[in-house]
This record gives sequence, C-alpha cells and structure tokens, in this order.
Amino acid sequence: MPALRGRLLANQSLAELTWFRVGGPAQVLFMPEDEQDLAYLLGNLPGEIPLTVIGLGSNLIVREGGVPGVVVRLGRGFADIAIEGVDVRVGAAVPDVKVARAAQEVGIAGLEFLRGIPGAVGGALRMNGGAYGRETKDVLVEARAVDRHGSVHVLRNADMHCAYRHCGAPEDFIFTQAVFHGERGDPAAIAAAMDKITESREATQPIKSRTGGSTFKNPPGRKAWQLIDAAGCRGLRIGDAQVSPMHCNFLINLGNATAADIETLGETVRRRVEENSGVELEWEIKRIGVAA
Repeated sequence: MPALRGRLLANQSLAELTWFRVGGPAQVLFMPEDEQDLAYLLGNLPGEIPLTVIGLGSNLIVREGGVPGVVVRLGRGFADIAIEGVDVRVGAAVPDVKVARAAQEVGIAGLEFLRGIPGAVGGALRMNGGAYGRETKDVLVEARAVDRHGSVHVLRNADMHCAYRHCGAPEDFIFTQAVFHGERGDPAAIAAAMDKITESREATQPIKSRTGGSTFKNPPGRKAWQLIDAAGCRGLRIGDAQVSPMHCNFLINLGNATAADIETLGETVRRRVEENSGVELEWEIKRIGVAA
C-alpha cells in the first residue's frame, strides 16, 4: 500500500495505550492520517487479516498474547471540533469530556453528561456510552463510518439501532465522526452542571486509579455494583488486580497486575454474583487479543 500516509508500526506495545496499563503488542498498529487514509487501508487490506479498532483505551483489556493482524487507532486527523448552530460536529478521536467543554464554552446545553464518560467519541458511538441519566443516542444526529471495504457511510440516529450500552451498526464499521445536537443554554449554568458531574465522579469512582471504568453492564432493573457488593466481592484481589473498595463495579490495577489477573478477577466476580443472586453479569469492558 504505497499511498498510506499514517504511521505503521510492527509489534507495537499496546499496554501504554490502555488505562489499565496492561497487555501485549499489536502485530501491526496503524494510525491513519485522516478518513481518506483509513479508507485506503481498509480498501486494500486482505479480508483474511484480522482488524481491531481501539480508542483511548479507557474501556479495554488487552490480553498479554497481543492482538493479531492490524490494530487501528485514530489520532490527530480525527480530532476536529466544529460548532454548527446548536450542533457539534466532532472527530471520533475527540475525548468525550472535550465535546462537553466545547459545547459549554459556546452555550450549548444537553451534552453535559459526556463529561462523565471516560473515553472518546468513537467508543461512545460503538457502545452507546452513557452517564448520569443520558446516553449517546439521546443527542446523536448522525455518524460517519468507514466499512471493511473502504466505503464511507453516513448513518442517521435511527440507522444506529442503539440500545443500552449497545450499537447495532455493522461490527466492521469504524466510526470517524459524529454530530451531536444540543440546545441553547447559559454557559455558567452548563459549567455548574459539569462541575457537579466531576464532583460526583471523584466522590464515588476510583478515577485516579488504573481502571477501565464500569466493568459490567447493569442488568435490567438492577445495579451491577449492588449485586457485586452483595456477593461479598468489594475489595476482592487477585494479584495486583482488585475490585475497587470505593465502587465495586470498577476493577483497578494496584500496580503490577496483568491482563490475566484483571480478567480472572472479573470472571470470579461474575461467578460469585451468579451463585449469590442468579444474575449473570455481562462484561461492559471490551477484551481483545490472545492469552499469553
């Protein structure tokens, strides 16, 4: 692919790209220059080569054996923010908190909840990320994506088929951009609402630890953290992986945990919760790669 313009790295460690700071290498890591560069790669990549997409690594466990094939990570070429009336057009690599801030600065309300989602826009689209009573689908106008053959698609909100922590767009779509819709508001009031979210997160979540955010989805009508607590898992450790004593739907790396430690801890929690309550928790954190 002589026309590739982005960075292409072989056997590149992914551990430092994840919030847990664990995991093996990507066989090939590609950081495209822009959407056209990404489409060129996808249009020329043989179908038998595995393809994986990662974002800011906030909601991710990379196993120690690494990730075969090509791992795509969007960067500066997907970091633009444009204000269009009460709409905000953003690249998929923009952190959710930056979207909230950009909206606040120009008096666009309704996007404050994005302050509470760790990660970037691409991940919020793929998982219908949400926090503090709102979800990505509540403010999404449209999203752009490139498919496995290099074709670009524009999906309206209804085309995404979103549900709780789920997006029904084809799995091989790589999101490149989104448009979010807000409403006119007072910048000071919006800032105050965002500060309230920040204070709540700092008081209730181990956000200064090496963590991956919420580990399990909330079962219908239940709270995952309450089920985990009731199963006696608060503070449970395997190696340096621990169920956070502050919020037991968060797993944390105390320093030297491996991906296997964290994943094994999560599976232990799932087993104990099912034994205690009959509820089978579903992972919210994505796990990729092969075991060592």
